Amino acid sequence: MDVKRLETPLGHPRVAIVVPKFGHTAVKRNKLKRRLRELTRQHVLPLAYSGDVLLRARRDAYDADFSRLREEITRVAEQLG
Repeated sequence: MDVKRLETPLGHPRVAIVVPKFGHTAVKRNKLKRRLRELTRQHVLPLAYSGDVLLRARRDAYDADFSRLREEITRVAEQLG
């Protein structure tokens, strides 16, 4: 997972999730986006970080199970906090 953090004067967190095609179908991309959105809601947004966060999935994220994605998002949340 690639992460970029940007400051913003809005006062509330915003998260953008980018899932490149990497030759996968729309169904697989949408499934990965749904998983990442849910994990972001659980682990990144509660930090009350008031800025923009850009998450970009890597090629290996398509093959990762939910627990591995959770570990990765938790690591990202710790970096942001």
